[in-house]
Amino acid sequence: MVDLHCHILADMDDGAQTMEDSIEMAKEAINNGIQSIVATPHYNHKYQNEKQKIVNGVKDLNDRLLAENIPLTIYPGQEVRIYGDILQDYNQGKIQTLCETQYLFIEFPADHVPKYAEGLLYNLLLEGIIPIIVHPERNAQLIQQPDILYNLVDKGALTQITSSSVCGHFGKNIKKFTQQIIEANLTHFIASDAHNITSRSFRFNEALDVIEKEYGMDMVYLLTENAQLVVDGQNIYKEIPTKIKRKKILGIF
Repeated sequence: MVDLHCHILADMDDGAQTMEDSIEMAKEAINNGIQSIVATPHYNHKYQNEKQKIVNGVKDLNDRLLAENIPLTIYPGQEVRIYGDILQDYNQGKIQTLCETQYLFIEFPADHVPKYAEGLLYNLLLEGIIPIIVHPERNAQLIQQPDILYNLVDKGALTQITSSSVCGHFGKNIKKFTQQIIEANLTHFIASDAHNITSRSFRFNEALDVIEKEYGMDMVYLLTENAQLVVDGQNIYKEIPTKIKRKKILGIF
């Protein structure tokens, strides 16, 4: 299996701090049935991890994994906090797509979706870049106004939910919204967003077990096979999205 979203590169962000941390995460990934990881360091106001730095970090980690006979392959990626000049910086070689493909991770702020988001994602699509919105289930405005997510997906954006959200480790409200996102065909991938092996670990097998129990093996296959298709730069499987009713989320309206 492929984990599309992981902060395994050392000394890049709030993920692994040392190469030893990276190796421990690699071993835990293997325990979760993961054979390949897309390393996705933050690229935002706090962490300026540009493309070349990430490529170098991926090479260093792959060399170390090979030396230690750890059967895991690392690919380059980036978790880009949304901002107005993404296309400009992409053209200047600062932005790292997932595995050098047409797919790009986009992160929203935790509490809202910027008003310019729809236009920016549309412009990315026009340039042949397919935006993948990471962990939409943890965005406060999307929880309150899920039609925003529907509109973005309906216009061509993809989304990635987090294994810990599926398992309830971010709380019952986020778990509930994650379930509704799955049921409404508003997500296309599951990934760990792992930062370490303790508080923000992989929980990949645990999440897939939950999804199989609630939605069947077809959903497990779709979410995991799509990750491999991204690595291969291929078109993914998509179902027709539907809207989530707000009253179902809050349960009080």
